[in-house]
Amino acid sequence: MTHLSVNLNKVALLRNSRTLDLPSVIWAAETCIEAGAHGLTVHPRPDERHIRRSDVYELAALLKTHPTIEFNIEGNPLEPGFMQIVRDVKPTQATLVPDDPNQFTSDHGWDIQKDGDTLKPIIEELQGIGARVSLFMDPDPDQIQRIKPLGVTNGSARIELYTEPYATAFRKNRADAVFMDYAEAAKVAQAEGLGVNAGHDLNLENLPQFLTIPNILEVSIGHALTADALKMGLHNTVQAYLQTL
Repeated sequence: MTHLSVNLNKVALLRNSRTLDLPSVIWAAETCIEAGAHGLTVHPRPDERHIRRSDVYELAALLKTHPTIEFNIEGNPLEPGFMQIVRDVKPTQATLVPDDPNQFTSDHGWDIQKDGDTLKPIIEELQGIGARVSLFMDPDPDQIQRIKPLGVTNGSARIELYTEPYATAFRKNRADAVFMDYAEAAKVAQAEGLGVNAGHDLNLENLPQFLTIPNILEVSIGHALTADALKMGLHNTVQAYLQTL
């Protein structure tokens, strides 16, 4: 079964619109765990426009009482403070994303040809502290084939396929035009010994087709899941996604 990691950023964004702790990120995390989610994802950014640094540490403390729940911290390792958070928390997985600090949302994967030399020592450090490394990637087999020489040696490294182009094509009833790109990219990654995650704009409607790609290990979903929770409630929404998976 593909695992569900619930991204809590949009819960934090709503919380940050007032000075109250409402909705509580910790409450949301506990609700997702009770509903059966396999993991929690956060993407702290320097401006703390949604997840705050303090949230990450509070969630890490919570998950000490839930040792089977994976903690996935996303972010650009070149942004100030990100690597220190990861060093402190030692998450199950660190998903490295090439975000600009002022970027609206993640919108592209790594260019390994250009950024590989920068990423290599970061990957080595993360593996050294026991965090599984996942690189946010476009469905580009050439780029994916450049990952292994970066030193992903622990046998558990992954990529996270950036799925917004697939989601956009799906909304326009043109998913078949890009679906095969993702299927081929996943196949290449798996042949390279990399696990495959996926995330960005996946939802209850477009997940079934996407998951016909074999052996997708994890999907990280936040925006659509949070929107669905306004209609169905958070507990019921998590269970609906688990049923779809």
